Amino acid sequence: MIDLYYWTTPNGHKITIFLEETGLPYNIIPIDIRKGQQFTDEFLKISPNNKIPAIVDHAPLNEKKPLSVFESGAILLYLAEKTGQFMPTEVRAKTEVLQWLMWQMGGLGPMLGQNHHFSQYAPQPIPYAIERYQKETDRLYGVLDEQLAKHDYVAGDYSIADMAIYPWIVPHEKQGQNLADSPNLQRWFLNIQQRPAVQRAYAKAEQTNTEATVDEASKAVLFGQARREKGSKS
Repeated sequence: MIDLYYWTTPNGHKITIFLEETGLPYNIIPIDIRKGQQFTDEFLKISPNNKIPAIVDHAPLNEKKPLSVFESGAILLYLAEKTGQFMPTEVRAKTEVLQWLMWQMGGLGPMLGQNHHFSQYAPQPIPYAIERYQKETDRLYGVLDEQLAKHDYVAGDYSIADMAIYPWIVPHEKQGQNLADSPNLQRWFLNIQQRPAVQRAYAKAEQTNTEATVDEASKAVLFGQARREKGSKS
């Protein structure tokens, strides 16, 4: 059994998609990041960066002691190696998947996250920031569209790279993007959207978070974080 410490964000969806695709048994432990549950001592032992998702695998391969993993990309890699699924073993194919996984972790996610922040949540509109991140979002969509002109999926076969990227494309309208402008990306997006496992994963999100709102109090929790003082208790 895997305990999944989860909230309904793009990074959280990555892991529920993988778990639904593979059928691994798992238990969702909601971490409501709007209420600051990511700062509890219990969660920080598993995810020291106070971010979801994180997992505890109670039956790791060749191990008796439970194993915890944080960071969504690391979790996807761990689970792919554990199951032998959605990650090729041939060196060139594996490298292709890893490149696009890192592209999502290092570029697509952070840039689109800033797009969301400045266009949706910033206390005052900052035109320069909004334009800067929407332009970068558009550039990244273009990179993805060009890649998908050559393949049905990002790295050839359906893989953890697709699972990492897809949830960040779901809120494309909030990012100021029209998928019709990226026909290869649009085709890929609709194909993944129709996968039964993906639909099950997003149904879990609706069951977990029935009040998908961010108010002023939760903004203070989400966007007011500073370095934790040594010895402080959450």
